[in-house]
Amino acid sequence: MLIIMQPTADKKQIENVIKYVENQGFTAHVSNGEVQTVIGCVGGKTIDKRNIELLEGVREVVKITSSYKLASRTFQHQDTIIEVRNAKFGGQYIGIMAGPCTVESEKQMEEAAEKLSATGIRTIRGGAFKPRTSPYSFQGMGEEGLKILRKVADKYDLAVISEVMEISQIPLMLKYVDILQVGARNMQNFNLLKELGEINKPVMIKRGMSATIEEWLMAAEYVLSGGNREVLLCERGIRTFETMTRNTLDISAIPVVKKISHLPVIVDPSHATGLRDKVAPMSLAAVAAGCDGLEIEVHPHPECAICDGAQSLTPADFDELYKNIKKIADVVGKVIQ
Repeated sequence: MLIIMQPTADKKQIENVIKYVENQGFTAHVSNGEVQTVIGCVGGKTIDKRNIELLEGVREVVKITSSYKLASRTFQHQDTIIEVRNAKFGGQYIGIMAGPCTVESEKQMEEAAEKLSATGIRTIRGGAFKPRTSPYSFQGMGEEGLKILRKVADKYDLAVISEVMEISQIPLMLKYVDILQVGARNMQNFNLLKELGEINKPVMIKRGMSATIEEWLMAAEYVLSGGNREVLLCERGIRTFETMTRNTLDISAIPVVKKISHLPVIVDPSHATGLRDKVAPMSLAAVAAGCDGLEIEVHPHPECAICDGAQSLTPADFDELYKNIKKIADVVGKVIQ
């Protein structure tokens, strides 16, 4: 249920409405727009909406039929813009996250950060805990990897994004990371999502490899309903019958989600295709389709990468792609930030 306040509603009237619905067992989520305030009500008992409409300052009460209430544009019409250090995602801004699949050494990350920073990147990525299909594959450097990420990021004034895999890792991640990434395999780890709803840092949720768009938005709803309003969605390719690429990048998901949700949509063309020569065209296609950011794997020496070298760009290739991304961004009226 949404309570839409009058444009002239004052602070006291808004507080009285919030108090009323909370006394009825609802959790109130307030969205302050440019013109009016909207109060989203989740949970609670069945209530006659006319009782709310009689309260001072209320314009109308709207029932939401979709299950992703807080992620819906019905709740918040304007785009959510998430700002982390010097990077912005959403609205007119396109943020680009780049870096190796996993942290391998301080030397590797120092070289990557130096070159990416020179290109103009403001957010560096790198895995410290790696979910791998095989238990014998490299699982990441853990806290040592996080320390390296933070050290090189601070040196070049970059934000850090890295994947959190379980609840017990959250306190550790908060010490070093600016954006916590939820991987595709954890998209429906609801206990983890609930805990991430309690933190005060942005969370990026990757679409599950076989998840529908509604299921993806419901994952975001878990975080939003916990009080954390800084959620990014990441399309990273879905599993189909096609075998020529690692996954199938669902470009159509970008405009579909942008129409029904206010949350920023990020695209990961590296995991979506799994092939270095497909990353650039899919990145440009994603920007043209209206994405709010890209997460691209870049390794100083892809041929020596411990994991995912085949889908990692060299710094020189990425620099060329970055220039072309800016051209497409100009065409669609967006700014690389």
